[in-house]
Amino acid sequence: DTLEILRQITYLLFIRRLDEIETLAENKAKRTNKPIESRIFPIGKDDHGQNYQDLRWSRFKHFNEKDMFDVVSKSVFPFFRENLGSENSSFSTHVKEAVFAIPTPSLLTKVVDKLDSIPMKDRDMKGDIYEYMLGQLTTQGKNGQFRTPRHIIKLIVEMVKPTAADIICDPACGTCGFLIEAGEYLRQRD
Repeated sequence: DTLEILRQITYLLFIRRLDEIETLAENKAKRTNKPIESRIFPIGKDDHGQNYQDLRWSRFKHFNEKDMFDVVSKSVFPFFRENLGSENSSFSTHVKEAVFAIPTPSLLTKVVDKLDSIPMKDRDMKGDIYEYMLGQLTTQGKNGQFRTPRHIIKLIVEMVKPTAADIICDPACGTCGFLIEAGEYLRQRD
């Protein structure tokens, strides 16, 4: 089922992003000599005796196939589902039924290796992945989802020529491409 495959990839990308956010917080704490303001991965162990730090992408991606599979299926997904987001938040509503559905350790290892090779610091890469995934579902546009390519966004913003005094609204801001480009346009001209 294509939808389930994309759902699993989305969960894994989110788990990778959580680790990136935690790493940024750790680096900030080191630079400022202050404690981390808000930890994603707590100190200690979960109900299975797994160290919470092992639930981080940067850690489990180095595990052997069986250990990675066990950690992701038994600890990462339950942690992701049960401990993140406040009760009844939009996030918790969307992940409360997140189920790990990758059937074998070798497939999980292949998926993690492929996702790990994607340079996610490139802003446009996230939009490209989203657009590709929508294309695979063949629903792009049917439910209103459509990602405008970066060069088109840039052209439209340059034609509109927003100023700092303008109110900018993008009611269908999926990946916030127009808002980000408008901000870049203003920053370059101020």
